[in-house]
Amino acid sequence: MAIVFLMPVYVMVANGLKDAQSVSLQRMWIPPAQLSTDNGFAGAWVRLQPNMMNSLLMVIPATILSSFIGAINGYLFAKWKFRGSDIVFTLMLFGFFIPYQSILLPLVRTLQILGVYGTIPGLILVHVIYGIPITTLIFRNYFAGVPTELMDAARVDGAGLITTFTRVMLPLSIPAFVVVGIFQFTNIWNDFLFGVTVVPNPAAQPVTIALNNLSGTFSVEWNVVMAGAVLAALPTAIIYILLGRFFIRGILAGSVKG
Repeated sequence: MAIVFLMPVYVMVANGLKDAQSVSLQRMWIPPAQLSTDNGFAGAWVRLQPNMMNSLLMVIPATILSSFIGAINGYLFAKWKFRGSDIVFTLMLFGFFIPYQSILLPLVRTLQILGVYGTIPGLILVHVIYGIPITTLIFRNYFAGVPTELMDAARVDGAGLITTFTRVMLPLSIPAFVVVGIFQFTNIWNDFLFGVTVVPNPAAQPVTIALNNLSGTFSVEWNVVMAGAVLAALPTAIIYILLGRFFIRGILAGSVKG
């Protein structure tokens, strides 16, 4: 099954290493006869590099901000419940079920009023807001499994709401941060709809939109398109390879009590 799933990757890498004249339907399974500087990866990198930087400038702060806000919300909903907290939490989770397409017009108008439409900060703001429901849910479930006795001990030592969060809960929530970080990084990096709607300027758009624009109107450089797809997917693949084991641990953390 691993071989089956890796077959498309092989096709993209093999044809990305070829020049445009060597790519065809009949020869797509044949590895490149020789490597040259005139391959698809060289052309894709030149055309996608600015947009790769745009994606990095967007995804890193958006992931960090949405994860930290989710940690605060999860902490409050799990351990410092207030009157009506369950209702607020339920309403917040409704963000899961709102189709993105239904709010595009008010979203664009709101960003225009705030003066961030067509900019990377505006796109960061959108992804932070839309990431709050899932990050809050993950952190709330994680903090619910943390023994309340730890908070009671912190109160005895004179720690308040903020001190307990920063000194006790945050150091314990590293597995949850890994889960949320991988989830948010992947979703934000692979987003297409918000990128093309919020940032109409091609020079400021993320790499997913630039990858779509690699296909010409009358002809397609398949070696460049396939190489570009590999380059665009590489950051998320690296994240999973490096942090995949921590992702599983974070998912399972707090699932069993006692």
